Amino acid sequence: MASDTHLLGRLLKGSLGYLRRIVGAPDGTPRRRSLKAGSAAKAGRTGGAGTGVGQLSRPYPGDFRGTVSPRYSPNPDGKPDPGEIVWSWVPYEEDYSQGKDRPVLLIGRDGGWLLGLMLTSKDHDNGRRSDGYVDIGTGAWDPQGRPSEVKVDRVVRINPADVRREGAVLDKRTFQQVARRLDGQHDRA
Repeated sequence: MASDTHLLGRLLKGSLGYLRRIVGAPDGTPRRRSLKAGSAAKAGRTGGAGTGVGQLSRPYPGDFRGTVSPRYSPNPDGKPDPGEIVWSWVPYEEDYSQGKDRPVLLIGRDGGWLLGLMLTSKDHDNGRRSDGYVDIGTGAWDPQGRPSEVKVDRVVRINPADVRREGAVLDKRTFQQVARRLDGQHDRA
């Protein structure tokens, strides 16, 4: 009898965990998943209530055009912070109604929005210095272990509610390299 009760308890606990992953937290908000090193990335994007794949929880106000003051302040509290690489749906530059789920390096804030720089695994400098991209190496944000670059000539706004999962914390030295290149990029604009 005791073993049956124990088995039933384990089944209920497992089912509850599964339902929470599918439906979300008890308050109805979806749970963000943390990316563990080596785990596979999911293609879909989990948004807030009423959103689907490829949708944002509120209209995109456009890319950030002001002066950015990058700050490094990662905090392991489960909330997205500057200095962290997160996954979110990012609108295309030429058409904000379309976009792609991708990793983004958070570099600051603009009111209620996070400011971020897109990552890519494509090599844009082919061994030469490219002012639009900074090599940041590999990290837990890419489960395939590919070297990444940060695109510094476009600062996107990210609603914290649209962050699908945290990928990794970028080391401070590399973050500072990105910040220096970002400053130089926007001095010419």
